[in-house]
Amino acid sequence: MTQTLPTQPPHSPPGRRPPASSDERRPTPARRRGLGGLAVRIVLLAVVDALAVYGLLALAADRAWWMFGALLVGTVAVNVVYATKRHVPAKYLAPGIALLLVYQVYVVLYTGVAAFTNYGDGHNSDKSDAVAAILAHSEARVPDSPVQPASVVVRGDRVGLLVTRPDRSVHLGWAGHPLEPVEQPVRDAAGRAVAAPGWDALTYSGIAGRQKEISELRVPVTDDPNSGSLRTADGISAAAYRSTLVYDRGADTITDRATHVVYRPTSEGVFAAPDGTRLSPGWKVFVGLDNFQRILTDEDIRGPFLGVLVWTFVFAGISVALPFAIGLVLATVLNGKRLRGHRIYRSLIMLPYAFPAFLAALVWQGMLNTDYGYVNVSLLDGAHIPWLTDPWLARLSVLAVNVWIGFPYMFLICTGALQAIPTEVTEAARIDGAGRRQVLRHIKLPLLLTAVTPMLIATFAFNFNNFNVIYMLTGGGPKDPDAPIEVGSTDLLISLVYKLAFGGSNRQYGMACAVSILIFVVVAAISVIGLRRSRAFEEQT
Repeated sequence: MTQTLPTQPPHSPPGRRPPASSDERRPTPARRRGLGGLAVRIVLLAVVDALAVYGLLALAADRAWWMFGALLVGTVAVNVVYATKRHVPAKYLAPGIALLLVYQVYVVLYTGVAAFTNYGDGHNSDKSDAVAAILAHSEARVPDSPVQPASVVVRGDRVGLLVTRPDRSVHLGWAGHPLEPVEQPVRDAAGRAVAAPGWDALTYSGIAGRQKEISELRVPVTDDPNSGSLRTADGISAAAYRSTLVYDRGADTITDRATHVVYRPTSEGVFAAPDGTRLSPGWKVFVGLDNFQRILTDEDIRGPFLGVLVWTFVFAGISVALPFAIGLVLATVLNGKRLRGHRIYRSLIMLPYAFPAFLAALVWQGMLNTDYGYVNVSLLDGAHIPWLTDPWLARLSVLAVNVWIGFPYMFLICTGALQAIPTEVTEAARIDGAGRRQVLRHIKLPLLLTAVTPMLIATFAFNFNNFNVIYMLTGGGPKDPDAPIEVGSTDLLISLVYKLAFGGSNRQYGMACAVSILIFVVVAAISVIGLRRSRAFEEQT
């Protein structure tokens, strides 16, 4: 018996793999998918890197070096993770970690830092910006200053001033950026510069449409804030303005040119004269615990704050207890199958929960309107009841609407908890002679509370910060006219934070951040106590 041995193809060296056939060289579907995935990955990384480079350049221009460093490290990490086939778990974790750092960690850290500063209206920026603003606000036309030909130019949304000097040199500047020479400007027949590379001339109709912005345009002459600025009133000429105050960098003082009064910086972030007169604006400084001290000790703020704090606890407590009681009763009644149509009733009960909370609050706002609301006009035969403008009725209305929105959720979790209780437990209790009430009180209710207590704590925390219902229904009103800060009868702590930060003309971001920290402390303490109690209750049952 003979055995046929595989022969080596002609012209193929021993031990070397024969050349692949045309079918083997043809890319397989798996290989094509791999190449397609690689191409998509390269394109996405290119887009991310391009956006990162743009952000890095912008941050470097603003000298935000710590954010520059964070973005640079993040960009390098993204490229390391996604440019290779390694680090597979990191490919799934990286997006979530990035969103966590941007939307949670950064916000918490920024809030914590701002709470210990005087950040707010009049203290929005650093000291150099405050000095520039003070000198700019006190500028006056320099007597006998020559009027120079000028043109208003634009680049995107930025408006600049193109000035032609008597020696025919051309300089360009814009708000916050001093004049700098321009090479190869575009001139008209009279030799006046009308455009510059990258900058287009603004037409007369454009000047008329942006008259307010152009009249407020202030172009610094040099980097020195004492050198003054150029301004235009008609868009075709510019005049020199100089501040009535002068800033001394060495002494760090501002002096009035006319009265020679000297203003010195204080620990509160303002320039003040010996008689207490202050210059505005100021700048951000570290104030330590001053914001917390003002909230707890200042009589003008402590009273409204304590009132809002008590109402917040009442609102959150009732918004948990009453919907839970209603939901528990309805879940107990509809849990059995003896009631005819119980599925229809369950569906109807869930309808309020199907509406978005903010939309339901807006609907109820219209229904509770004093003059033309459905409740007064139709249900109460035209009665004039101020549901949303009387302090106590507004609180009652807010509670009623929030209970109406919240009880279907409680019905849902109570139904689930009741159905999760083993039937053997209840049947054993009934065999031992327990009635329905005893089974509910001693068997079902303890087991149900053990299951839903964490949800009740979470619901309390949610209602403690329930901004939507308050803002959409009453806006926190009716306003308390005796309070020194903008606060209303139905304001919660979270809506008070919103008004401190964004409402009115005296916005106090630092104090709003301090109140946010107090909210966190209160909610965290209640959550810890509640979870410990629930754990102890679970051990007893």
